[in-house]
This record gives sequence, structure tokens and C-alpha cells, in this order.
Amino acid sequence: MSSAAGASIQPKIPGKTLFGHPVGLFVLFFTEMWERFSYYGMRGLLKLYMVNYLFVATRQLMQGSTLTVAGEPSQVFGWHFVQSLLPGDVQGQASIIYGWYTGLVYFTPFFGGLIADRFWGQRKTVFVGGILMALGHFVMAFENWFFLALLLLIIGNGAFKPNISTQVGDLYPADDPRRDGAFTIFYMGINLGAFLCNLVCGTLAAIYGWHYGFAAAGIGMCLGLLIYSLGQKYLAPETFHERKAAAAKEKTPLTHEEWSRVKALIGLCLLNVVFWAVYEQQGNTMQTWADEQTVWPVVFGFQIPSTWFQSFNPFFIFAFAPVLDWFWGRQARKGKEPSSVGKMAIGCVILGLSFIVMVFGAQAVGTGKGSLLWPVLCTFLLTIGELYLSPIGLSLVTKVAPARIVSMMMGIWLMSSFFGNILSGYIGALYSVLSKQNFFWLLTALGIGAGLAIMAFSKPLKRIMSSHAN
Repeated sequence: MSSAAGASIQPKIPGKTLFGHPVGLFVLFFTEMWERFSYYGMRGLLKLYMVNYLFVATRQLMQGSTLTVAGEPSQVFGWHFVQSLLPGDVQGQASIIYGWYTGLVYFTPFFGGLIADRFWGQRKTVFVGGILMALGHFVMAFENWFFLALLLLIIGNGAFKPNISTQVGDLYPADDPRRDGAFTIFYMGINLGAFLCNLVCGTLAAIYGWHYGFAAAGIGMCLGLLIYSLGQKYLAPETFHERKAAAAKEKTPLTHEEWSRVKALIGLCLLNVVFWAVYEQQGNTMQTWADEQTVWPVVFGFQIPSTWFQSFNPFFIFAFAPVLDWFWGRQARKGKEPSSVGKMAIGCVILGLSFIVMVFGAQAVGTGKGSLLWPVLCTFLLTIGELYLSPIGLSLVTKVAPARIVSMMMGIWLMSSFFGNILSGYIGALYSVLSKQNFFWLLTALGIGAGLAIMAFSKPLKRIMSSHAN
């Protein structure tokens, strides 16, 4: 099917708008907000839950508390087998499990996109994924079934994630200049959920116990499904049957030009692997630093839990996404706005530079506890780097990917996060092996190196993509 054929199945865009965008954008905004509330609420607890409760004999009764109870890790179904495959102590093993979990969450979207494109359509796939994820969060209440809960979350996220993102693109004509802004707004919804969840899930885990935090994550997922169900009429019409009929009628392979775009996107995905490997340390080793080597304030007698650290990144995204959108608009008016690929290269470099802050922090703190400002400043810079890369990449995929395989290509884009997160787990295992300064120098070098590599490839990639994206 040619690109012209792809244009013939462009859905009719719903006419009602809010703040200059289709109302459907805000339906997807709040659906994704609650889904991310559930995902990041669980993720913020995950590493500490494993090392302080699940896989140790003396369990921390509530997150951050000195109250302990006896535990038996061997009762966690599959733990002995998994542990036999992993090197190091419990801290390192938990880091690797964290990496594999967060990685597989980004591996399965390829298959979720494929299922939506070929069998179920986007809407049905989103519903199935959301139900599986809600079940996964509630199964976390049963310690013995920890790995089953992770499996449900991994499969459910694979069905949900790519098919929500592509529905944002369906709300706009292919050449609509509002697309990048729409994905930035959508990205803010992601991070509003990620900000709120740690204040809720982390606090419940600290006051009432770990499982209350996980239950709150499950309730968040249910709210997301409810909003998605009620807002169906505001979304772009499902084009699954039209795309399937058109593909069956023509049965033509991708054109040379379409293959060039696919290969360019895959090449960019490969370069993004290192970015995500470094970026994901914020939920892994940076959370460990926040828990073990950061002094957290007491407010009105309440000891702020270290899991609140996970809310700084989404807060900065929510606060500074509009600022960057304005800044890029100003650059565009002056003809100086970087290309999409150029922005992504800048994002990688800023990510690497952010960890220089932690190099100095590690030197200042030593083996004791230090100021909250060290990880907060690092997170601020890391967030600016993320804003230069992640929402721009999502928008790029919807503009460059051939129409008939856009969900599958979104899955491939998310697969770069799969490999990056797996790598992040093994890099994180070095946290207890290297000195803290050398560990953060390693992250700095990896981030800057990835940015320079993207810069080196930016011209050929831009040439291939030039007819479809800036």
C-alpha cells in the first residue's frame, strides 16, 4: 500500500475542540495520566520493596520504617530459580530484576502494536491491556505471586502503551502543525500521573504498609479505563477495518521510500538505547541514593518518605515542558530551531552532564548522608534532557512511520527503552562495586557519548526523513 493509500484511510477528525485541540486529546491525556499513576506508583516502590521487604529475612514493615517483621524469601514462587541466574548480592540482584521488568514493559508494546494493527484494533487492545495491568497491581498484594504480578503488568502495558500514543496522532491531519504541541501536552499528562502517584502510593506504603501503595496503583489503572470508556465518542474513529481491508486488497510490500523511513527510525532507536540505560538510573540507583544517603525533612511531624524523590522528575517535566515549547517556538520564528533529531542529540548530552552533579555530591557526602539538593539538581538537568528527546521521538514516529504499520513502529520505538532498561539494570549492579564517584562518571560518559553519536548520524537521518519530518 502506497503512502497515498495510507492517506485514504486517514480518520475523520472529531470537530469539537478545547484550548485549540480536539477534546479527544484530553480524554487520552487523563487516561494516560491514570495509567502512568499506576505504573510509576508501583515502580517507585519496586526496588525498595525487593531489598527491604520481599527478598530479605528481616522485613521492613512499612516503607522507611524501623518496624520489622520476620520474612521468608523462599516462599516467593520462582525466587530460588531467578536468584540462581543473577550475580551479586540482593541489592545487585534487585537492580537487575528492576532493569528486566522496566525493560520488558517496553518490549511487549511491539507485539501490542502488531496485535492492534492486524487483529483487534487499537481500542480493544487498550481495554485488554488496562484490565491486565489492574489485575497485576492487585496481585502484588500476594507476596508469593510477585513474579506473576510483574508478568501481568508487562503484558498489559504492552497492549496499552503503543495504542494510546498512536491515537493522539490520529486526532490530527498528517500535516497539522499542532502535532508536536499535542504530544507535549500528552507527555505532560504522563508526568502529572507520575508526579501524583508517589505522593499517594509512597505515602500509603510509609504509613500503612507496602501493599496499600500497590493497591492505590491498581485503583489508578481502573480510573484510567473508566475515563477511556466514557470518552470514546471524542476519539478519532477506529480505522482498523479500513486499514485491514486496504492491506488485503493491495497486498503490496512497503515501497523503497517507506523502507528507508523504517530503517532510519530503527537506526535512531538503536542510538537511544544508551540514553534510556542512563536515564532509568533515576528509579534504580538514584532511588537507592535517595533512600540511603539523603537527609529527608520532617514536616509537621511527618517524615517525608524517600519515594517522594520519584516525583521530582515529573514535576520538572510538568513545569518546564511549556517553557521549552515556547523556547522552540521562538527559535522556529528565528529559523534556528534544531531538527527533531538534533533535539534528541542535545537531550542525550544534557542527560550525561546531569550526573556531574552527583560526582560532586558523592565527593561531598562520602559514606554518610547529605543534602537533598544533590539528587534534585541532577534530576532537574536530567529532565531537561528527557524533554529534548522523549516527546519529540513519539511525535517523530507518528510523522515518519508508514501509516499501515504505525502502531508496530511505535512498538519498535518503545523497544529501544526495552534494551536500555535491561542495560540499566546491569549498569546499576555496578553501584555497589564501583566507588560512587566513578559510577556517576560512567553515567556521564555514556550520556554524552550517545549524544555525540546521534549528532554524527543526524545529517543522513535527516536526509532520509526530510520529506516527512523536520
